[in-house]
Amino acid sequence: MSLPYGAGPVAFVFPGQGSQYVGMGKALFDVSETARQVFKRADEILGFALTRMCFEGPEQDLNDTINAQPAILTVSIACLNVLRERWQSMGQVIAPQYVAGHSLGEFTALVAADVIDFENALVLVRERGRLMKENGTLRPGGMIAVLGLDKDVLEGVVAEAGALGVITVANANSPGQIVLSGEGPALDRATELARARGATRVVRLPISIASHSPLMARAAAQFGEIVARLPLRQPRIPVVANITGTILTSADDIRKELADH
Repeated sequence: MSLPYGAGPVAFVFPGQGSQYVGMGKALFDVSETARQVFKRADEILGFALTRMCFEGPEQDLNDTINAQPAILTVSIACLNVLRERWQSMGQVIAPQYVAGHSLGEFTALVAADVIDFENALVLVRERGRLMKENGTLRPGGMIAVLGLDKDVLEGVVAEAGALGVITVANANSPGQIVLSGEGPALDRATELARARGATRVVRLPISIASHSPLMARAAAQFGEIVARLPLRQPRIPVVANITGTILTSADDIRKELADH
């Protein structure tokens, strides 16, 4: 948990949906009062035992986007607070030059940058999950990660699979890992095509909705209205935007980024 004295520039990057698993955060909870306080606060704010769900499941409930989003935020903040406490106890002050997050993780990055309090962020992502779940019930879908396939080839896969339903490139995680989002039949066809055309791996993500796709348009519009009224502070640490890769330095920029998620 420590970095050597004289370490170079540091950035904090936080995970998004799909990283949840039953038992996450328990090892930290067992050894750290700081972590226990974060989990306790989350249970109080949400009004149910999120902690128990993180530790014991059931997996289906944890994977539900309305639960996965606050669960991941809570575990991430618990880790962040414990790291800061540990470094401080060792006489180290680690001040990241940038913070960023993968999709949902951008909300954790905003907490880390003191743009929004943990408590408000928790309520916000719970509501985000509710809207997305509601939208997903009306327009069901899912997501797959495709590894080891050239982007141009994958675009052809998407175009062909699109004959069976809505499908789009949702996340370009790296040159060798791209996430597709859309309706079930189109994703199934894309999986077959990607494997046939040389993908090293195609993985169905443990996500109950089609994030970052046209299927979420209704939820995005509703969430945008909430974000427009959200009180935000200026970032104390530069936040790297998910969508553009630019630095978010003002509350207005952050509102637009969150609304376009």
